[in-house]
Amino acid sequence: MGKVRILVVDDDQTIRATFRAWLMEEGYEVDVAATGKEAIDKSQSEVYNLALIDIRLPDMEGTRLLKELKETTPRMRKLIVTGYPDLQNAVASVRSHADYYFIKPVSLAEVAKVVKEQLREQEMEREYGQTKVAEFVESRLRESPD
Repeated sequence: MGKVRILVVDDDQTIRATFRAWLMEEGYEVDVAATGKEAIDKSQSEVYNLALIDIRLPDMEGTRLLKELKETTPRMRKLIVTGYPDLQNAVASVRSHADYYFIKPVSLAEVAKVVKEQLREQEMEREYGQTKVAEFVESRLRESPD
């Protein structure tokens, strides 16, 4: 896997700056967005491996953004971060294809662990997909009458 790109979506400038600085220190390329629309726009021109998304954004709920990002970047891992934990948010996040659900305040150690796990899973899925394509092509070539 090449350089890992992460998108941090939060309306709180301090949280964006903290996550950005810390993730860059970990060796990731990091973009930030303050709104759902900004995140969608960025995801249409850049490919991200992972997004950290606040559940409450000024222009839309994070759960709606999850659905929108699934359209633009279906393989991106999406992690919800919320200061407003409740069952409804958790269920909506899962239904909207969140890969993980953090409750603020989050520790950077916990985020680091989950980010690494999610990126590892993403890479395993990519390798599995490539293996399946190679096996399919190989089987088709064996069946070919040439």
